[in-house]
Amino acid sequence: MLPWGRALRAAGLLGSAGAAAQRGAARGERCGPGQRRGAALPAGPDLRHFLRGAAKGEPPPEPSPAPGAGRVYLETYGCQMNVNDTEIAWAILQKNGYTRTKRVDEADVILLVTCSIREKAEQAIWNRLRHLRALKARRQQRAASHLRIGILGCMAERLKEEILHREKLVDIVAGPDAYRDLPRLLAVAESGQQAANVLLSLDETYADILPVQTSAGGTTAFVSIMRGCDNMCSYCIVPFTRGRERSRPIASILQEVRMLSDQGVKEVTLLGQNVNSFRDMSEVQFQSAAAPGLSRGFSTVYRAKPGGLRFAHLLDQVSRIDPEMRIRFTSPHPKDFPDEVLQLIQERHNICKQLHLPAQSGSTRVLEAMRRGYTREAYLELVHHVRDSIPGVSLSSDFIAGFCGETEEDHQQTVSLLQEVRYNVGFLFAYSMRQKTRAFHRLQDDVPAEVKQRRLQELITVFREEAARANEAMVGQCQLVLVEGPSKRSALELCGRNDGNIKVIFPDAEVEDAAGCQAPARAQPGDYVLVKVTSASSQTLRGVPLRRTTLSRSAACP
Repeated sequence: MLPWGRALRAAGLLGSAGAAAQRGAARGERCGPGQRRGAALPAGPDLRHFLRGAAKGEPPPEPSPAPGAGRVYLETYGCQMNVNDTEIAWAILQKNGYTRTKRVDEADVILLVTCSIREKAEQAIWNRLRHLRALKARRQQRAASHLRIGILGCMAERLKEEILHREKLVDIVAGPDAYRDLPRLLAVAESGQQAANVLLSLDETYADILPVQTSAGGTTAFVSIMRGCDNMCSYCIVPFTRGRERSRPIASILQEVRMLSDQGVKEVTLLGQNVNSFRDMSEVQFQSAAAPGLSRGFSTVYRAKPGGLRFAHLLDQVSRIDPEMRIRFTSPHPKDFPDEVLQLIQERHNICKQLHLPAQSGSTRVLEAMRRGYTREAYLELVHHVRDSIPGVSLSSDFIAGFCGETEEDHQQTVSLLQEVRYNVGFLFAYSMRQKTRAFHRLQDDVPAEVKQRRLQELITVFREEAARANEAMVGQCQLVLVEGPSKRSALELCGRNDGNIKVIFPDAEVEDAAGCQAPARAQPGDYVLVKVTSASSQTLRGVPLRRTTLSRSAACP
């Protein structure tokens, strides 16, 4: 590389990802046809300044906002990982002098944290950007007020060029591994130029950043433990928008969970694209440990990865921090459920007896085309093993209707799987082909849209019928409910969730304390309330409150 090229790379002007930007180990972006390298970030000092600095070994100055840099409005779309990404992005911006606003009309910066999992999710973002066009036009009429709009997350990673050039509405684009670069990108955009960083990292986990919790009430929180995915299912865009799997050091996760416990958070959900494949390689003494076995009858497209502290160890350590804090995790892959994880869930009273087992299809032929690594029979064997290991476990799942080549017979096998397993919670969608995926390159999206929708509605109908039956079995039982707040439909009722993550509605009335140490009082967000279930639907339980209690006391007196 020529000396000036090395200087620019050292200066970080050719793009960087995550912590690599701070270490100066930046890598160049891939440019489109006819695009000059680095043209998207024409920021700051001129070339001679960086050549002088590089020659002297000086760290390159980066444009950075001063305290009071502006007001930021954040909007989140998609999964829980995006909620956590929003909290990480806000933590970085807050440290760099930005303030937060809940009113879009008074913001200096509007950032949309986006999803690319389906076409419908992306279309929602394009529609939102069109709504923001008028606001930006009004701001441009004020010479001293420049509104900057940014796209963050998976859609930024997938569609950088289109986002930057379509209607010239967006000022910055930052992929999931580039949030550390946000202050610099915004400083570039302040001059009226577009800026982008969508490089994926092999090691960025934001382990040293404690997210600023944005959930209302502070009762629940999400904690990201790993990023990326190596499974390469043929329909899935995640490996291409979030990169390869990498896990946070356990020490940083435990620090964050302890902080949340100190803040009074009562439920933590451990997050990852493939959360139960967690593998912390930061501890040298564990780098030669054997890889745990897969669920029986399951396989992967990659070789077993030896070494590291695994999910069972993390789950054990997290559950010990606070006996009054519920622990959940999502989203797992069915292949990664060794017996030690199931046994731990069964033994610990604060690890929720609720598992997400994404099936995607009930047809072995379709599962093979999806590259899921299991057959229908292996999946059902796992379900039976889980229910034997964790009595009363609540199950949820994901299903895709109308995948490439799916026949009516394949569809009916999915219907029968829903009937046989009887999930409590389900997430069902029509197939949406994504560019870059194996299905896009190797398969035909040959199921007509109207057939996809018809099959989807049939799956939804069957799921609701079976979920209603599963939930009706709880009528007459007592459920421990973590109160989240008032019901959305009535100020006279409270809403919370039971151990199985099912919504429970009950009257906002005074209830006694189980220990008898306090006077009767209304339950507050963060309280545990024992509720007797009186009715059930496919999505909700209703009941009457019996008493306020604690997680530990409820476990001791079932």
